[in-house]
Amino acid sequence: MKHGTLQSQSDVNTFLTTGAKRQSRSDLQVHGLQLERLGKRRGRWRLRYTPKDRAGRRSMTLGDAPALTLADARMLAQEALRKAAMGTDPYDERQAAKQVPTFAAFVDEQYLPYVKTYKKTWDTDVSLLKNHLLPRFGHRLMDAIHRPDIVKMHHERRAAGAAPGSANRLLILMRYIFNLALRWETPGIKTNPCHQVPLMPENNKRERYLSDAEAQRLAQAVCASSSPMLRYIIPMLLLTGARKREVLDARWQDFDLARRLWRIPTPKSGKARHVPLSDGAMALLACIPQVAGCPYPFANPATGKPYVAIFYPWDTARRRAGLADVRLHDLRHSFASLLINQGRTLYEVQHLLGHTQARTTQRYAHLSHDTLLEAANVATQRIGHLVLPALPQ
Repeated sequence: MKHGTLQSQSDVNTFLTTGAKRQSRSDLQVHGLQLERLGKRRGRWRLRYTPKDRAGRRSMTLGDAPALTLADARMLAQEALRKAAMGTDPYDERQAAKQVPTFAAFVDEQYLPYVKTYKKTWDTDVSLLKNHLLPRFGHRLMDAIHRPDIVKMHHERRAAGAAPGSANRLLILMRYIFNLALRWETPGIKTNPCHQVPLMPENNKRERYLSDAEAQRLAQAVCASSSPMLRYIIPMLLLTGARKREVLDARWQDFDLARRLWRIPTPKSGKARHVPLSDGAMALLACIPQVAGCPYPFANPATGKPYVAIFYPWDTARRRAGLADVRLHDLRHSFASLLINQGRTLYEVQHLLGHTQARTTQRYAHLSHDTLLEAANVATQRIGHLVLPALPQ
Protein backbone atom coordinates (compact mmCIF):
# COMPACT_ATOMS: atom_id res chain seq x y z
CA MET A 1 0.00 0.00 0.00
CA LYS A 2 1.45 3.30 -1.05
CA HIS A 3 1.39 5.95 1.59
CA GLY A 4 -2.15 7.25 2.00
CA THR A 5 -3.64 5.15 -0.81
CA LEU A 6 -5.52 1.89 -1.27
CA GLN A 7 -4.73 -0.64 -3.97
CA SER A 8 -6.25 -3.91 -2.80
CA GLN A 9 -8.64 -5.42 -0.25
CA SER A 10 -5.68 -6.38 1.94
CA ASP A 11 -4.80 -2.67 2.14
CA VAL A 12 -8.34 -2.03 3.36
CA ASN A 13 -8.10 -4.75 6.01
CA THR A 14 -4.73 -3.52 7.20
CA PHE A 15 -5.92 0.08 7.42
CA LEU A 16 -8.98 -0.86 9.48
CA THR A 17 -7.17 -3.17 11.90
CA THR A 18 -3.91 -1.33 12.61
CA GLY A 19 -5.35 1.74 14.27
CA ALA A 20 -8.39 3.36 15.81
CA LYS A 21 -7.62 7.00 15.09
CA ARG A 22 -9.95 8.68 12.63
CA GLN A 23 -8.14 8.84 9.29
CA SER A 24 -8.86 8.61 5.55
CA ARG A 25 -7.24 6.76 2.66
CA SER A 26 -7.90 7.36 -1.04
CA ASP A 27 -8.42 4.64 -3.63
CA LEU A 28 -5.66 4.57 -6.19
CA GLN A 29 -7.98 3.39 -8.99
CA VAL A 30 -11.20 5.47 -8.70
CA HIS A 31 -10.68 9.19 -8.36
CA GLY A 32 -12.58 10.67 -5.41
CA LEU A 33 -13.22 7.36 -3.60
CA GLN A 34 -12.03 7.36 0.03
CA LEU A 35 -12.19 5.01 3.01
CA GLU A 36 -12.70 6.86 6.27
CA ARG A 37 -11.67 4.95 9.41
CA LEU A 38 -14.13 5.60 12.24
CA GLY A 39 -12.54 3.34 14.83
CA LYS A 40 -11.04 -0.10 15.29
CA ARG A 41 -12.29 -2.30 12.40
CA ARG A 42 -14.93 0.30 11.46
CA GLY A 43 -15.00 2.55 8.45
CA ARG A 44 -17.17 4.01 5.70
CA TRP A 45 -16.70 4.57 2.01
CA ARG A 46 -17.21 8.10 0.73
CA LEU A 47 -17.12 9.60 -2.74
CA ARG A 48 -16.15 13.16 -3.61
CA TYR A 49 -17.18 14.39 -7.04
CA THR A 50 -18.14 17.48 -9.02
CA PRO A 51 -21.68 17.42 -10.50
CA LYS A 52 -22.01 18.39 -14.14
CA ASP A 53 -23.02 22.02 -14.74
CA ARG A 54 -22.81 22.79 -11.02
CA ALA A 55 -20.15 24.67 -9.07
CA GLY A 56 -18.45 23.04 -6.10
CA ARG A 57 -17.71 19.48 -5.08
CA ARG A 58 -20.05 17.13 -3.27
CA SER A 59 -19.46 14.25 -0.90
CA MET A 60 -21.71 11.25 -0.34
CA THR A 61 -21.47 8.06 1.72
CA LEU A 62 -21.56 4.81 -0.26
CA GLY A 63 -21.65 2.34 2.63
CA ASP A 64 -19.88 0.82 5.60
CA ALA A 65 -16.58 -1.08 5.62
CA PRO A 66 -15.65 -3.87 5.87
CA ALA A 67 -19.22 -5.01 4.97
CA LEU A 68 -18.74 -3.18 1.68
CA THR A 69 -15.54 -4.43 0.03
CA LEU A 70 -13.16 -2.34 -2.05
CA ALA A 71 -14.55 -3.94 -5.22
CA ASP A 72 -18.11 -3.12 -4.14
CA ALA A 73 -17.17 0.46 -3.31
CA ARG A 74 -15.42 0.92 -6.66
CA MET A 75 -18.47 -0.37 -8.55
CA LEU A 76 -20.82 1.98 -6.68
CA ALA A 77 -18.44 4.91 -7.09
CA GLN A 78 -18.04 4.35 -10.82
CA GLU A 79 -21.82 4.20 -11.28
CA ALA A 80 -22.27 7.42 -9.32
CA LEU A 81 -19.53 9.17 -11.33
CA ARG A 82 -21.16 7.98 -14.57
CA LYS A 83 -24.47 9.52 -13.52
CA ALA A 84 -22.77 12.75 -12.49
CA ALA A 85 -21.03 12.97 -15.86
CA MET A 86 -24.40 12.56 -17.63
CA GLY A 87 -26.02 15.35 -15.62
CA THR A 88 -27.80 13.34 -12.90
CA ASP A 89 -26.57 14.24 -9.46
CA PRO A 90 -26.39 10.93 -7.49
CA TYR A 91 -26.66 12.82 -4.19
CA ASP A 92 -29.95 14.42 -5.21
CA GLU A 93 -31.12 11.05 -6.50
CA ARG A 94 -30.34 9.42 -3.18
CA GLN A 95 -32.10 12.17 -1.21
CA ALA A 96 -35.19 11.73 -3.39
CA ALA A 97 -35.08 7.97 -2.79
CA LYS A 98 -35.22 8.59 0.96
CA GLN A 99 -38.61 10.24 0.46
CA VAL A 100 -40.17 7.14 -1.12
CA PRO A 101 -42.51 5.56 1.47
CA THR A 102 -42.88 1.88 2.12
CA PHE A 103 -46.15 0.33 1.04
CA ALA A 104 -47.20 -0.04 4.69
CA ALA A 105 -46.43 3.61 5.46
CA PHE A 106 -48.36 4.86 2.43
CA VAL A 107 -51.39 2.74 3.33
CA ASP A 108 -51.34 3.76 6.99
CA GLU A 109 -50.56 7.45 6.58
CA GLN A 110 -52.30 8.34 3.32
CA TYR A 111 -54.56 5.69 1.81
CA LEU A 112 -56.67 4.62 4.80
CA PRO A 113 -57.21 8.15 6.19
CA TYR A 114 -58.45 9.15 2.74
CA VAL A 115 -60.84 6.26 2.04
CA LYS A 116 -62.31 6.42 5.53
CA THR A 117 -63.70 9.86 4.66
CA TYR A 118 -65.99 8.57 1.91
CA LYS A 119 -65.87 4.79 1.41
CA LYS A 120 -68.49 2.94 3.42
CA THR A 121 -66.75 -0.40 2.86
CA TRP A 122 -63.28 0.74 3.92
CA ASP A 123 -63.21 -2.00 6.57
CA THR A 124 -63.19 -4.53 3.70
CA ASP A 125 -60.04 -2.85 2.39
CA VAL A 126 -58.49 -3.17 5.86
CA SER A 127 -59.19 -6.90 5.84
CA LEU A 128 -57.67 -7.43 2.39
CA LEU A 129 -54.64 -5.37 3.30
CA LYS A 130 -54.08 -7.05 6.66
CA ASN A 131 -54.53 -10.63 5.42
CA HIS A 132 -52.94 -10.46 1.97
CA LEU A 133 -51.24 -7.29 0.77
CA LEU A 134 -49.34 -5.94 3.79
CA PRO A 135 -47.67 -9.29 4.64
CA ARG A 136 -46.40 -9.44 1.05
CA PHE A 137 -45.62 -5.81 0.22
CA GLY A 138 -45.69 -3.90 3.52
CA HIS A 139 -41.90 -3.67 3.98
CA ARG A 140 -41.22 -2.84 0.32
CA LEU A 141 -40.64 0.69 -0.93
CA MET A 142 -43.45 1.79 -3.22
CA ASP A 143 -41.12 2.20 -6.19
CA ALA A 144 -39.71 -1.30 -5.62
CA ILE A 145 -43.05 -2.98 -6.40
CA HIS A 146 -43.12 -3.93 -10.08
CA ARG A 147 -45.55 -5.52 -12.52
CA PRO A 148 -44.10 -9.07 -12.15
CA ASP A 149 -44.70 -8.77 -8.39
CA ILE A 150 -48.35 -7.88 -9.01
CA VAL A 151 -48.84 -10.69 -11.53
CA LYS A 152 -47.29 -13.18 -9.11
CA MET A 153 -49.53 -12.01 -6.26
CA HIS A 154 -52.62 -12.22 -8.46
CA HIS A 155 -51.96 -15.74 -9.71
CA GLU A 156 -50.72 -17.13 -6.41
CA ARG A 157 -53.97 -16.03 -4.77
CA ARG A 158 -55.89 -17.97 -7.40
CA ALA A 159 -53.58 -20.99 -7.11
CA ALA A 160 -54.20 -21.03 -3.35
CA GLY A 161 -57.82 -21.89 -4.04
CA ALA A 162 -59.43 -18.45 -4.07
CA ALA A 163 -62.17 -17.72 -6.57
CA PRO A 164 -61.29 -15.47 -9.52
CA GLY A 165 -63.33 -12.68 -7.95
CA SER A 166 -61.31 -12.88 -4.73
CA ALA A 167 -58.02 -12.71 -6.63
CA ASN A 168 -59.34 -9.81 -8.69
CA ARG A 169 -60.27 -7.83 -5.58
CA LEU A 170 -56.61 -7.77 -4.55
CA LEU A 171 -55.56 -6.55 -7.99
CA ILE A 172 -58.28 -3.88 -8.05
CA LEU A 173 -57.28 -2.61 -4.61
CA MET A 174 -53.57 -2.45 -5.54
CA ARG A 175 -54.44 -0.64 -8.77
CA TYR A 176 -56.48 1.95 -6.87
CA ILE A 177 -53.77 2.49 -4.25
CA PHE A 178 -51.13 3.15 -6.92
CA ASN A 179 -53.49 5.38 -8.90
CA LEU A 180 -53.87 7.53 -5.80
CA ALA A 181 -50.09 7.51 -5.29
CA LEU A 182 -49.67 8.81 -8.86
CA ARG A 183 -52.41 11.43 -8.39
CA TRP A 184 -50.81 12.67 -5.17
CA GLU A 185 -47.35 12.75 -6.80
CA THR A 186 -45.87 10.40 -4.22
CA PRO A 187 -42.04 10.46 -4.44
CA GLY A 188 -40.65 7.68 -6.58
CA ILE A 189 -43.97 6.68 -8.18
CA LYS A 190 -43.83 7.24 -11.93
CA THR A 191 -46.06 4.40 -13.18
CA ASN A 192 -48.72 2.04 -11.87
CA PRO A 193 -47.30 -1.52 -11.70
CA CYS A 194 -50.86 -2.87 -12.06
CA HIS A 195 -51.22 -1.30 -15.50
CA GLN A 196 -52.04 -3.90 -18.18
CA VAL A 197 -52.39 -6.70 -15.63
CA PRO A 198 -55.73 -8.20 -16.72
CA LEU A 199 -58.48 -9.31 -14.39
CA MET A 200 -59.31 -12.99 -14.34
CA PRO A 201 -62.59 -13.95 -16.01
CA GLU A 202 -65.39 -14.29 -13.49
CA ASN A 203 -68.03 -16.74 -14.61
CA ASN A 204 -69.63 -17.19 -11.21
CA LYS A 205 -71.92 -14.19 -11.19
CA ARG A 206 -75.21 -15.64 -10.01
CA GLU A 207 -78.35 -14.25 -11.58
CA ARG A 208 -81.66 -14.83 -9.79
CA TYR A 209 -84.90 -13.05 -10.53
CA LEU A 210 -88.35 -13.45 -9.01
CA SER A 211 -91.23 -14.51 -11.22
CA ASP A 212 -94.69 -13.05 -10.58
CA ALA A 213 -95.75 -16.22 -8.79
CA GLU A 214 -92.62 -16.22 -6.63
CA ALA A 215 -93.12 -12.57 -5.72
CA GLN A 216 -96.67 -13.35 -4.61
CA ARG A 217 -95.56 -16.29 -2.44
CA LEU A 218 -92.82 -14.18 -0.92
CA ALA A 219 -95.28 -11.37 -0.09
CA GLN A 220 -97.55 -13.83 1.70
CA ALA A 221 -94.67 -15.29 3.70
CA VAL A 222 -93.39 -11.84 4.65
CA CYS A 223 -96.82 -10.76 5.87
CA ALA A 224 -96.96 -13.86 8.08
CA SER A 225 -93.52 -13.12 9.60
CA SER A 226 -93.18 -12.63 13.34
CA SER A 227 -90.97 -9.63 12.56
CA PRO A 228 -93.46 -6.74 12.32
CA MET A 229 -91.32 -4.57 10.01
CA LEU A 230 -90.38 -7.23 7.47
CA ARG A 231 -93.73 -6.70 5.70
CA TYR A 232 -92.62 -3.14 4.95
CA ILE A 233 -88.89 -3.65 4.37
CA ILE A 234 -89.13 -6.37 1.70
CA PRO A 235 -91.75 -4.57 -0.45
CA MET A 236 -89.69 -1.37 -0.22
CA LEU A 237 -86.68 -3.23 -1.59
CA LEU A 238 -88.73 -4.69 -4.43
CA LEU A 239 -90.53 -1.46 -5.32
CA THR A 240 -87.46 0.81 -5.39
CA GLY A 241 -84.49 -1.45 -6.21
CA ALA A 242 -82.67 0.11 -3.26
CA ARG A 243 -79.92 -1.64 -1.34
CA LYS A 244 -80.63 -3.25 2.02
CA ARG A 245 -78.79 -0.69 4.13
CA GLU A 246 -80.29 2.19 2.18
CA VAL A 247 -83.74 1.04 3.27
CA LEU A 248 -82.82 0.05 6.82
CA ASP A 249 -81.04 3.37 7.49
CA ALA A 250 -83.65 5.60 5.81
CA ARG A 251 -85.12 8.50 7.81
CA TRP A 252 -88.54 10.10 7.51
CA GLN A 253 -86.81 13.38 6.69
CA ASP A 254 -85.26 11.77 3.59
CA PHE A 255 -88.70 11.34 1.99
CA ASP A 256 -90.13 14.35 0.20
CA LEU A 257 -93.68 13.06 -0.22
CA ALA A 258 -94.89 16.24 -1.91
CA ARG A 259 -92.31 15.87 -4.68
CA ARG A 260 -92.34 12.06 -4.47
CA LEU A 261 -88.59 11.84 -3.99
CA TRP A 262 -86.44 9.79 -1.65
CA ARG A 263 -83.03 11.31 -0.99
CA ILE A 264 -80.43 8.69 -0.08
CA PRO A 265 -77.69 10.76 1.58
CA THR A 266 -74.85 8.20 1.77
CA PRO A 267 -75.27 5.47 -0.83
CA LYS A 268 -72.52 3.04 -1.82
CA SER A 269 -71.03 5.54 -4.28
CA GLY A 270 -70.61 8.11 -1.51
CA LYS A 271 -72.65 10.70 -3.42
CA ALA A 272 -76.26 11.47 -2.48
CA ARG A 273 -78.84 10.34 -5.01
CA HIS A 274 -82.59 10.77 -5.45
CA VAL A 275 -85.01 7.92 -6.04
CA PRO A 276 -88.47 8.68 -7.45
CA LEU A 277 -91.28 7.25 -5.32
CA SER A 278 -93.72 5.19 -7.37
CA ASP A 279 -97.41 4.86 -6.55
CA GLY A 280 -96.61 1.59 -4.79
CA ALA A 281 -93.80 3.10 -2.72
CA MET A 282 -96.03 6.03 -1.74
CA ALA A 283 -98.81 3.64 -0.68
CA LEU A 284 -96.32 1.56 1.31
CA LEU A 285 -94.94 4.57 3.20
CA ALA A 286 -98.49 5.67 4.02
CA CYS A 287 -99.13 2.29 5.68
CA ILE A 288 -96.08 2.36 7.96
CA PRO A 289 -97.07 3.32 11.52
CA GLN A 290 -95.16 6.38 12.67
CA VAL A 291 -93.77 6.24 16.21
CA ALA A 292 -93.41 9.54 18.03
CA GLY A 293 -89.78 10.55 18.40
CA CYS A 294 -88.49 7.81 16.06
CA PRO A 295 -86.88 9.23 12.90
CA TYR A 296 -86.62 5.84 11.14
CA PRO A 297 -89.61 4.43 9.24
CA PHE A 298 -88.12 0.90 9.17
CA ALA A 299 -86.75 0.91 12.72
CA ASN A 300 -86.55 -2.09 15.03
CA PRO A 301 -89.56 -1.60 17.35
CA ALA A 302 -87.51 -2.90 20.30
CA THR A 303 -84.77 -0.29 19.98
CA GLY A 304 -86.18 2.52 17.86
CA LYS A 305 -83.02 2.32 15.74
CA PRO A 306 -82.21 0.70 12.38
CA TYR A 307 -81.86 -3.05 12.34
CA VAL A 308 -78.28 -4.27 12.44
CA ALA A 309 -79.35 -7.32 10.43
CA ILE A 310 -82.61 -8.94 9.29
CA PHE A 311 -81.23 -12.27 8.09
CA TYR A 312 -83.11 -14.58 10.42
CA PRO A 313 -86.66 -13.29 9.80
CA TRP A 314 -85.82 -12.98 6.09
CA ASP A 315 -84.43 -16.52 5.96
CA THR A 316 -87.55 -17.87 7.67
CA ALA A 317 -89.86 -16.06 5.25
CA ARG A 318 -88.02 -17.08 2.07
CA ARG A 319 -87.91 -20.74 3.13
CA ARG A 320 -91.60 -20.66 3.97
CA ALA A 321 -92.20 -19.35 0.43
CA GLY A 322 -90.04 -22.12 -1.06
CA LEU A 323 -87.39 -19.59 -2.15
CA ALA A 324 -84.37 -20.64 -0.09
CA ASP A 325 -82.01 -19.68 -2.93
CA VAL A 326 -83.23 -16.08 -3.16
CA ARG A 327 -80.96 -13.49 -1.52
CA LEU A 328 -81.97 -10.03 -0.39
CA HIS A 329 -79.86 -8.52 -3.15
CA ASP A 330 -81.84 -10.57 -5.68
CA LEU A 331 -84.77 -8.25 -4.98
CA ARG A 332 -82.71 -5.47 -6.51
CA HIS A 333 -81.97 -7.76 -9.49
CA SER A 334 -85.68 -8.44 -9.85
CA PHE A 335 -86.56 -4.74 -9.81
CA ALA A 336 -84.10 -4.08 -12.64
CA SER A 337 -85.26 -7.12 -14.59
CA LEU A 338 -88.89 -6.04 -14.36
CA LEU A 339 -88.05 -2.63 -15.79
CA ILE A 340 -86.00 -4.08 -18.64
CA ASN A 341 -88.74 -6.54 -19.55
CA GLN A 342 -91.26 -3.72 -19.64
CA GLY A 343 -89.19 -1.93 -22.25
CA ARG A 344 -87.40 0.62 -20.04
CA THR A 345 -83.91 1.60 -21.20
CA LEU A 346 -80.65 0.68 -19.52
CA TYR A 347 -80.04 4.40 -19.04
CA GLU A 348 -83.23 4.72 -16.99
CA VAL A 349 -82.45 1.61 -14.96
CA GLN A 350 -78.90 2.81 -14.35
CA HIS A 351 -80.12 6.02 -12.75
CA LEU A 352 -82.86 4.32 -10.73
CA LEU A 353 -80.31 1.90 -9.28
CA GLY A 354 -77.74 4.66 -8.68
CA HIS A 355 -74.98 3.08 -10.77
CA THR A 356 -72.14 5.37 -11.84
CA GLN A 357 -71.22 3.12 -14.79
CA ALA A 358 -73.53 1.66 -17.41
CA ARG A 359 -71.59 -1.62 -17.51
CA THR A 360 -72.61 -2.28 -13.90
CA THR A 361 -76.26 -2.06 -14.93
CA GLN A 362 -75.68 -4.36 -17.89
CA ARG A 363 -75.60 -7.49 -15.72
CA TYR A 364 -79.13 -6.72 -14.52
CA ALA A 365 -80.41 -6.52 -18.09
CA HIS A 366 -82.08 -9.91 -17.89
CA LEU A 367 -84.80 -10.52 -20.44
CA SER A 368 -87.35 -13.19 -19.64
CA HIS A 369 -88.03 -16.05 -22.03
CA ASP A 370 -91.50 -14.64 -22.79
CA THR A 371 -90.03 -11.25 -23.72
CA LEU A 372 -87.43 -12.83 -25.98
CA LEU A 373 -90.03 -15.08 -27.58
CA GLU A 374 -92.22 -12.07 -28.25
CA ALA A 375 -89.27 -10.29 -29.84
CA ALA A 376 -88.43 -13.32 -32.00
CA ASN A 377 -92.04 -13.52 -33.19
CA VAL A 378 -91.69 -10.10 -34.81
CA ALA A 379 -90.03 -11.81 -37.77
CA THR A 380 -92.92 -14.27 -38.05
CA GLN A 381 -95.45 -11.46 -37.97
CA ARG A 382 -93.65 -9.59 -40.75
CA ILE A 383 -92.65 -12.30 -43.22
CA GLY A 384 -94.10 -15.55 -41.90
CA HIS A 385 -97.00 -15.50 -44.36
CA LEU A 386 -94.48 -15.21 -47.20
CA VAL A 387 -92.19 -18.12 -46.34
CA LEU A 388 -94.36 -20.62 -44.49
CA PRO A 389 -96.60 -21.63 -47.45
CA ALA A 390 -93.50 -22.72 -49.35
CA LEU A 391 -92.67 -25.35 -46.72
CA PRO A 392 -93.82 -28.95 -47.24
CA GLN A 393 -96.89 -29.96 -45.23
